[in-house]
Amino acid sequence: MKEILINKENDGKKLNTVLLKEFPALSLNAIYKALRKKDIRVNNVKINENITLHAGDLLKVFITDDILFEEKSSKININIIYEDNNIILVNKPVGIEVTGENSLTSILSDMLQKEVFPCHRLDRNTSGLTLFAKNNEAQDILFNKFKSHEIEKHYIARVYGIPKNKHSTLNAYLFKDNKKSIVYISDIPKKGYQNIITEYKILSVDKKSNTSILEVILHTGRTHQIRAHLAHIGYPIIGDGKYGINSVNKNFGCKTQNLQSYYMKFNFTTDSGILNYLKKKEFKLEKIDSWE
Repeated sequence: MKEILINKENDGKKLNTVLLKEFPALSLNAIYKALRKKDIRVNNVKINENITLHAGDLLKVFITDDILFEEKSSKININIIYEDNNIILVNKPVGIEVTGENSLTSILSDMLQKEVFPCHRLDRNTSGLTLFAKNNEAQDILFNKFKSHEIEKHYIARVYGIPKNKHSTLNAYLFKDNKKSIVYISDIPKKGYQNIITEYKILSVDKKSNTSILEVILHTGRTHQIRAHLAHIGYPIIGDGKYGINSVNKNFGCKTQNLQSYYMKFNFTTDSGILNYLKKKEFKLEKIDSWE
């Protein structure tokens, strides 16, 4: 157990700011974990949020030394595509969650020594552009922009099969089963189903392997939308263990879905407050994943 008496210098500062200053080897991930477990007390009161501290407060941290000074997850190499005072855009690697313990959010927070806020999510095994806000105001604006479809996202996917139409915009309905962590697609409206719109363009085909590389544009952003929608029309993403074909995945030696978020554009049509400078800005990965 560690004790800190908050002095005038730390008066009015956030809990995580004080802890990171007092314990340089401490990771934000360890702080969040301790808060969830209520292992931090202020004036002998257990807390579970990043509160503001005041001079005279007695801070007690019930974290063992091996956790307190654990090697920082920020040593994982994360490719930063763009960063300013309000946002950070990174290329998420395969195999890491956007939120949760040891997630991209906690890694970035450790790297920056500042809490960041995810503005959307990619599946664990989908790589590519992921946007974070550095403050609550930017986060609120970006949430609204995603909701109003003023941020455009494009993906690259390798699918099994060759679509007849080179370019198509698909309309369907999606139901999310939270208990099974899976979604279902219907071509007709059903109770509990939400409308989805998925656009694709064929970039290249390989008749020998019966595969296609598609550019996919999301017009709605539902859970597993691309993976489930493409599988529904008969062109599953190679490597997708949930919506794909196991025998095909095994044949190609792919254990994770061949899907990458590679392009993002800020199509702001309404006032964007402190983020107005992002209007019409676009970002594209220079190197796209190779699945050959």
